[in-house]
Formats: sequence, C-alpha cells, structure tokens
Amino acid sequence: MGERLDRGRDERGSPASNQHRAQAGQPGDGHISEVGRLAAVLRPLCQAAGLDLEEIEVAAAGRRRLVRVVVDRDGGVDLDAVAEISRAISAEMDSSDAMGAVPYVLEVTSPGVDRPLVRPAHWRRATGRLVRVELAGGRTVEGRVVRSDDAGVDLRSDDADACVRVSYGEVAGARVQVEFSRVGASEEFRSEGESDGEEGR
Repeated sequence: MGERLDRGRDERGSPASNQHRAQAGQPGDGHISEVGRLAAVLRPLCQAAGLDLEEIEVAAAGRRRLVRVVVDRDGGVDLDAVAEISRAISAEMDSSDAMGAVPYVLEVTSPGVDRPLVRPAHWRRATGRLVRVELAGGRTVEGRVVRSDDAGVDLRSDDADACVRVSYGEVAGARVQVEFSRVGASEEFRSEGESDGEEGR
C-alpha cells in the first residue's frame, strides 16, 4: 500500500539520469549522499510517528524525480498511517529543501510481502511466515519462522517436528514466500512462539 504526492516545484533542476536506491542511511557512492541527506531528515520524523524508515529510492520520472520512501512497524502499516506520514514527510521535505529546486513526486509505501529479510526486525515481523533462506555455503533452507532474536532465527518445515537454528551470519539472502493455501498460519505460529512467555523484541 502507498500514497503518492506530486510536489510542483519549479522546473529549474535537471532530472536524475539513473535510479538510486539504498537502505535508509546506508553509505554508498557520491550520489547516494542524496539518499543519506533525505534519511537524516526523515528518520527522526518516522521515529516520532512510531515507524521504521526502511528504504529510500530516488529515480528519474520525466522532468521530475520519484522519491519512494518505505516505512514499516510491528503489526504492519495501514492506509491511515501511510497517509499521515506522507503528509508529514512532504511538509518536512519542503521546509528542509532536501531536494533543492528539483521538482519531485513523493511516494510513501510499506514493504511488499516478498521484501528481503535483512535486519532482526524483519525476521520478527515474519513470524509464522514461510521463508526461503540461501546460506553462505550455497545450501538452501525453507521453513516457517517460529521465533527470532538478535542472533538468529528458528525455522521449522511443515513436515518436521524440530526447529532448525540459523544464525544471521550464515544467511546470504532470505525472502518470505508468497502463499495462498495457509490462511491463519501466522497466528498459529505466533501463538506457539509466545506460549513460553518469550516475545519478539
């Protein structure tokens, strides 16, 4: 889900010729510093609203730039929250002049279900979901996230009784798998994961 706002600044700025995308605040090449500047402006705003700033993407969109901001939080982000933070981000970007004179289109959205699992918070939010994990040694593991912490994740396949522990250091890449036949699986596994009094951080 997302909200798109077209900010009608003047047309003096030249459009970006490439797409620039980064985890919010992640260092990169010279142009990614634009993402870094935006992250420095927007992160405190998102935190104040109880949201995590997940990613900022800047891309060419004709004579304008498309600024795509991805936000998330435990329990997910609904349309009302997206609309509210969109207005706040737009006002902050205008007042800070973070985009200079370049006109831009702002798009604020929540992550897709198949987004990469990178940080511990991503794994926590995937509790109960089926994930496919590529390990550093080339092996692949698939299972449901039973529980996770700051060091790793416990996975269990549907036909197994025991969990497999995977440390984050072993993970080369991981994504949630899209399913159509396991409605309610997330609640089932969340209840199991919390039955011993342990809650995700």
